[in-house]
Amino acid sequence: MSNKFVKNEKGFTGLEAAIVLIAFVVVAAVFSYVMLGAGFFTTQKSQEVVHTGVTQASSSVELSGNVISQGGIEGAGTVLNEIDTVDMFMQLTSGGSEVDIGKTLIVVSAPGIPPTELTYVAGVPTASKFGIREAFNDNGDLIVDKGETFDIQIDLDAIANAASTTIGANKDFTVEIKPPSGAPYIVRRVAPPTIKAIMTLV
Repeated sequence: MSNKFVKNEKGFTGLEAAIVLIAFVVVAAVFSYVMLGAGFFTTQKSQEVVHTGVTQASSSVELSGNVISQGGIEGAGTVLNEIDTVDMFMQLTSGGSEVDIGKTLIVVSAPGIPPTELTYVAGVPTASKFGIREAFNDNGDLIVDKGETFDIQIDLDAIANAASTTIGANKDFTVEIKPPSGAPYIVRRVAPPTIKAIMTLV
């Protein structure tokens, strides 16, 4: 049997093989780049989701020091028998983001007092407003930045009067501070057995 070759028939040369190999390498490189890019994008998005979740799950604010209250007189007597106002010194948590006091909501509740929402007022606190009695190391705005402390004052007497009750000796109350972002910060305190002009609540 004799082999017949067609005239001008070309074989698979080394140059053609090299071109095909280079094409495969280029395609593989592009594919790898696309896959790596997608992987990095997914990782970045996952990190952002985790960071957002942690931020939303943790509060940006905390108390600095004690809760200070002033005693008051309810009725026609002359003996201090109720909590009048409370002062809470608020600062950022370690690593917490800045908080706008003007957009912060405070909710006060106690036995006999339904949850009462308070918003900021540039003046004396009322049954529906909280005020800033003093700010320390501040720059003149309503933003709590790192190193700043704001003395938030709440008129518990006005809030209790609106509910036809008082917060007297041994009575507890709850203050929930809700920044614009992040989890609320909850403060629970109990009035002492004897009401005094100035008290530290624990």
